[in-house]
Amino acid sequence: MTNSKTQKPNKPTPDFPLFPHATKRWAKKIKGKLHYFGPWDNPDAALDLYVSQKDDLFAGRATKPETDKFTKEPADGKPGKSDKTVDGNGQPGPKRARQKPKKPYKDFPLYAHASGQWAKKIKGKLYYFGPWEDHQGSLDKYLAQKDDLFAGRAPRDVTADGCTVRKLVNSFLASKKQLVQSGELTQRSFDDYYRECERTITVFGRHRMVEDLTPDDFEKLRAEIAKKLGPVALGNAVNRIRSVFKYAYEQYLIDKPVRYGQTFRRPSATVLRKERNKKGPRMFEAEQIRAMLDTTSRSIKAMILLGINCGFGNNDCATLPRDVLDLENGWVNFPRPKTGIQRRCPLWPETIKALKDAMAHMPSPKDDEDAGLVFITKYGMNWSDGTRRNPISSECGKLLRQLRVKRPGLGFYALRHTFQTIGEECRDLVAVRSIMGHAPPSNDMSSLYREKMTDDRLRAVTDHVRNWLFGS
Repeated sequence: MTNSKTQKPNKPTPDFPLFPHATKRWAKKIKGKLHYFGPWDNPDAALDLYVSQKDDLFAGRATKPETDKFTKEPADGKPGKSDKTVDGNGQPGPKRARQKPKKPYKDFPLYAHASGQWAKKIKGKLYYFGPWEDHQGSLDKYLAQKDDLFAGRAPRDVTADGCTVRKLVNSFLASKKQLVQSGELTQRSFDDYYRECERTITVFGRHRMVEDLTPDDFEKLRAEIAKKLGPVALGNAVNRIRSVFKYAYEQYLIDKPVRYGQTFRRPSATVLRKERNKKGPRMFEAEQIRAMLDTTSRSIKAMILLGINCGFGNNDCATLPRDVLDLENGWVNFPRPKTGIQRRCPLWPETIKALKDAMAHMPSPKDDEDAGLVFITKYGMNWSDGTRRNPISSECGKLLRQLRVKRPGLGFYALRHTFQTIGEECRDLVAVRSIMGHAPPSNDMSSLYREKMTDDRLRAVTDHVRNWLFGS
């Protein structure tokens, strides 16, 4: 019997299934009966024996005799150099060596250790992740802990009560998908959120606990994003990611707000101004627009005229319904899809002619839901695919390259910038804002009292832009 003062060893791993018994053996109580599997000084062999017999023991069956490496007798019971074997009850039995399994696939990150577990050496220390029989569970545990282990941190167990990065991302995207289905969020915005969630999982790891994230983690995430994006896109990405973790706190997925630190924020206004200055003015000159109108197809020509006549953007043109056009009287009444702000704009004679010409040669739509749109592609599809790579942007890019005026920041949306810039020269900023569909500033009390905008003021703006483009 072991001296009672002998100190029992600690388990070699937190999930080691046996406990150190006072008899100096590793043991486990199964179905009310205590079973022994080997001495304290050989936990690997004890685990090996336990794994080989546990199915029989938990089923209440007599265990198959297994070779054990605890004593020095051969399998046939004769003295010799081979190992003496015992079963779960300490009885002799014949030897049967266990063969290590091969990796389930080539890139499997763990290896089969002699202890009967999948293992990996990280930063000079060996870690065990589960028995050979459960390679998928072992892989899941490794993936859940690898970020902490490689960072030199004690890994935190992933429990059902904790919120992992994967759980947060799935919940956040599910809520945004509901907004897309109800029409409160565009598919393009959802795709932007999805992309940032993917980046977050890639850097943090899907099994990382949200409550364990530190400012250093967010600093690393921002650095990874900055490698691929410019200052403006970086700022947008940071805002979207912060909204994900704000959602976690507001939805009671975590008990306290996340601490981002000092660096996980948008680039400064100075950096953004310098970046914008590098690209030059985001607007067209009159002769460039005239060259575009003379070179392009019917549909794109009509869209360009809507862009410079009414300040329409890509999505405005792509989703423009026919029933908002009054071509006889020369008006378009179309709320801006992005903000829902009501817009009313007088149409130039050139714009009316181009719209009639484009619609007269428009192919039949493949989808009945697109039958009411002004613009249909030559393939019978609508011009809005709901993604950042809008077909109108692509066609405009081809046109600008053909005219050799393509440069960063100059695309179809620059027509909207041009309308704003030239329209302001008439000094009626309220009328310009009305045509553009801009929401008034929160401190603009006059907008609350202004009940209508006269047609004459709107015409004055569009006539000024037309004179700039075509001359008096």
